[in-house]
Amino acid sequence: MFPHHKGGSPSSGQFPAHRRFGQWAHLPVISALMIESLTRLRGSHRMLRGVTAVVGAVAASLALTSCVTNEEQGAPEGWEQIVPEPVPEIEAMVPAALAERGVLTAGANPPFPPFEFKDSDGEIIGVEMDLARAMAGVMGLDYQPQEQDFSLILPSVQAGTVDMGASGFTDNEERRMNFDFIDFLYAGVQWAQSSDREEDIDPDNACGLTIAVQRTTVAETDDVRPKSEQCVAEGKEPITVLAYDTADTAATALILGRADALAADSPITAWAVARSDDRIELVGDIFMAAPFGFALPKESELTPVAARAFQHLIDTGDYERILAQWGIEEGLLEEALINEVPLDQLAG
Repeated sequence: MFPHHKGGSPSSGQFPAHRRFGQWAHLPVISALMIESLTRLRGSHRMLRGVTAVVGAVAASLALTSCVTNEEQGAPEGWEQIVPEPVPEIEAMVPAALAERGVLTAGANPPFPPFEFKDSDGEIIGVEMDLARAMAGVMGLDYQPQEQDFSLILPSVQAGTVDMGASGFTDNEERRMNFDFIDFLYAGVQWAQSSDREEDIDPDNACGLTIAVQRTTVAETDDVRPKSEQCVAEGKEPITVLAYDTADTAATALILGRADALAADSPITAWAVARSDDRIELVGDIFMAAPFGFALPKESELTPVAARAFQHLIDTGDYERILAQWGIEEGLLEEALINEVPLDQLAG
């Protein structure tokens, strides 16, 4: 099974030249639904111990925010849907079967905010959904995300059940054996800690600490657990790993004091910090940088067409505007990439 940043071992801690830096915008406060979801884990039938624990969780929820609204479960304030008009020369290149169907489909596995998650109406929203919809618009297509278990998305892409995977996939060498990726953002692992912690945590010296992660992410499999093994090898206390099914619940564990730190993909950590009402803060540098991308079947006719649509979004500024609406101004691309190779360098 492929992990969720979702990727194997990213090869470098440095961002390449074809991406840009920036700052993160502030977003609405964290939702009580995050607190609620902390009380249950997929694959576990254990409930909170007694009414006291339940009341404690509710009290913590009320302490986090004085007012929870449906808007907190939706897009950021000021968001608007950006769907460009079709570009005739790109639309003409769309494979005939897809053009006839008229709908670009993508497998997605919410919640993984800000990439994809459900709003209060149950619709899948997020920055990755907005980018895919805009690409579809350039190609003269509608867009339809399909919720799937994360482990089934890539097999569905390979089988042709969906046109592509749009669920925070890391573009890495292992996956490129069977898929091509239209990269849309560079990111790495970023840690966060409680804002009232007296001394900053060093992600490279975390022996004996408790770290919250999303289960099967690179933060767990390639960062925190290997570091814990190294701690033991050096005769030190291991890292206690709290692995949750979603990034939201991992962040909530930190906010409630169940963990010393959160480790996640940098956009996910920044999203959690921005929604925490200043209760948690970023700590340490971004490391293990790697590209996120839309996954398509290997050598699919659609891949170069969709990449050209993505380049159009970059050229018109729609790409930057879409990401800015979600507070993402770091790790942006300056040109379309397929498997980290610029489109204009690819044959054909």
